[in-house]
Amino acid sequence: MGEAVEIFYPNGFCNGTGKNQPVDETHHQFDSWYEETIDEDLKWSFALKSVLYKGASEYQDIALLDTKRFGKVLVIDGKMQSAEVDEFIYHECLIHPALLFHSNPKTMFIMGGGEGSAAREALRHRSIDEVVMCDIDEEVVNFCRRYLTVNRDAFCNKKLNLVINDAKAEMEKRDEKFDIIVGDLADPVEGGPCYQLYTKSFYEKILKPKLNENGIFVTQAGPAGIFTHKEVFSSIYNTIRQVFKYVLAYTAHVPSFADTWGWVIASDQPFSIGAEEIDKRIAERVDGELLYLNGSSFLSSATMNKTVYLSLLNETHVYTEENARFIPGHGLGNHL
Repeated sequence: MGEAVEIFYPNGFCNGTGKNQPVDETHHQFDSWYEETIDEDLKWSFALKSVLYKGASEYQDIALLDTKRFGKVLVIDGKMQSAEVDEFIYHECLIHPALLFHSNPKTMFIMGGGEGSAAREALRHRSIDEVVMCDIDEEVVNFCRRYLTVNRDAFCNKKLNLVINDAKAEMEKRDEKFDIIVGDLADPVEGGPCYQLYTKSFYEKILKPKLNENGIFVTQAGPAGIFTHKEVFSSIYNTIRQVFKYVLAYTAHVPSFADTWGWVIASDQPFSIGAEEIDKRIAERVDGELLYLNGSSFLSSATMNKTVYLSLLNETHVYTEENARFIPGHGLGNHL
């Protein structure tokens, strides 16, 4: 018989105390697994080297894990947010298209993004003068600054303005407008802190008025696989389509998410540049080499398969505070 392994489930850790538990610097290794619910009848598990941190902030359940396959991973409210070995796919897709489609981006407002990876990618663009990163959860930001060393330079960059606040409240009180606004928010899970920032009223009344003329909005939009795209992706797309004239959905496979992921980009100006111009702008504007994105791959990523295309075309649901959709997972509000 094989050795027994410890299974952490569901979307969390068994035998927990409920208290925040940073692990000591020796990072003791042990044979254990983390398990995440993808759907009611489907789970995804991966082997751990160690647990670097687990606990709950005022807003969210948090875990920072060191995994054997994906390196360090950030898990919030039971959902994988980012993995060390492939986070570049997610963050390049989130950040660079909007900056490349804009003629001369100077300012960006990031809603969420507490781990710092979105800001890191944005600060690679030479034209950028200021990135405001607004995350509600100071505890997430602090332990990501400590443990995710790849983003250390971004957190120290003078162009980064880090704000700890609710993104909606922060945006409402600010007078300035931005060239790019980014939604790097946690997935909409029931009881979580973020689903209100996916609603039509928020996009229409608060977010869009904070964009400069020719401004661009982009957001992560959840799972976009053949079996998962109706959870929230099609609904987020349709909601944004009620607010902006030009809306484009695009997707990429992220191995650590065990699925295809979706983003939605929107503006009142058309997205009219081709692959060659995208590649030219990458060469002229971006410091260093991108690992995933180029002009051809982006245009390909905006071509949906027939099933997803028809779902986007025929989707009728619009996010409101009273009528939201959620993906499997849990928020801290469910524990109260």
